[in-house]
Amino acid sequence: MSEWRAKRFWKAASVVEASGGYEVALDTRVVKTPAKAALLLPTRALAEAIAAEWDAQEDQIDPLSMPFTRTANAAIDKVGLQRDEVARMLADYGDSDLLCYRADQPEALVTRQAAEWDPMLDWADAELGARLEARSGVMHVPQQREALARLSAQVHALSDFELAAFHDLVSLSGSLILGFAAARGARPIDEIWDISRLDEIWQAEQWGADDEAEATAAIKQSAFRHAKTFFDRVQPEF
Repeated sequence: MSEWRAKRFWKAASVVEASGGYEVALDTRVVKTPAKAALLLPTRALAEAIAAEWDAQEDQIDPLSMPFTRTANAAIDKVGLQRDEVARMLADYGDSDLLCYRADQPEALVTRQAAEWDPMLDWADAELGARLEARSGVMHVPQQREALARLSAQVHALSDFELAAFHDLVSLSGSLILGFAAARGARPIDEIWDISRLDEIWQAEQWGADDEAEATAAIKQSAFRHAKTFFDRVQPEF
């Protein structure tokens, strides 16, 4: 049997102002989250993106074609209920950040990691007030508590909607520092993505690309770009 999908029942989706933010209305019925909470959005820019997704639906609703709606639902139904746990989990990336664990050979890879990753650690020192130190090899060596505390405070200061996007920026890149760099626009988003994949790109250059791996990476890159766009749209000045 084919999977049942809800059918479109509205003529137009629109943005409406509400107490504390914005909502999306399907004709006169406001959209709610899967948990039946109010889909109250912090900015008109985000509400407009969600309304456009609902307007683009045809006969049957396809949730996979609605990334802004899905991320907003996650911000309310998931992050909002466990924000401290989510923030702690993301902050923990700082103590084992991708940028800090370096190869000890071959020399060309060592040099390339330093050339691409050191500037991001320098950026974090200057912009986030946290100096993380690079290590050779895979053995975990703790970072300084003061640096981790500064990073953690900045993660916890994010709103629920920012955290929902920041979760993907960090988890997809494997780096708390690159997550912050993406969120703050330190470099173009695709440059940051390539920095996070330096090792994979290196391997492909040496041995040839794997089609399946590249296809998976492309899906993740699309999600990474979406997370950045979502993060931007919840900023008041967008």
